[in-house]
Amino acid sequence: MAKSLACAVALMALLSAPALAHDTPGGGEGAKVTLVYDHELPNVPGKSMRGVLVEYAPGGFSEGHTHPVSAFIYATVLEGAIRSQVNDGPATVYKAGESFSELPGDRHGVSENASKTQPAKLLAVFIVDTAQQELTFPLKK
Repeated sequence: MAKSLACAVALMALLSAPALAHDTPGGGEGAKVTLVYDHELPNVPGKSMRGVLVEYAPGGFSEGHTHPVSAFIYATVLEGAIRSQVNDGPATVYKAGESFSELPGDRHGVSENASKTQPAKLLAVFIVDTAQQELTFPLKK
C-alpha cells in the first residue's frame, strides 16, 4: 500500500512538472532542485504536500542541510544511486526504486550522487506547514 501511494505521488508530481516546475534553493555543485508539486491538504488544515525533484549530475551533491521543523519527508530514488546520511546514522546508498524518510528536525549531512559517471534523481515529498515557503536551510558551520 505504501509503495503504491509513493508511486502514485511520484507519478502525479512528475506529470504535473511542466505546469509547476521552478527551481528552488537548496542545490549544491552539480545539483538541480525543482519544485514539481505543491498542494494544500484539504483534510489537514494548515498542511501542504510539496514534491521536489532533485537531479544530480555525475559526482553532484547538495550541501549539508536541514528542513523546516514541521516537515516530514519521504524520498524515492528515481534514477541512479544516492548516498544519504541523516543525523549521525550511517551513510547509506539508495538505488532506483528505494526510499527513505526524514523526520521533523532531522539533519541531512550527506546527499549526493553515489556515481562519478552516471546521473541520479530523487523525488522528495514533503508534508509541511502551508505557510512555510523555504524547504531547505544550510547547516551552520
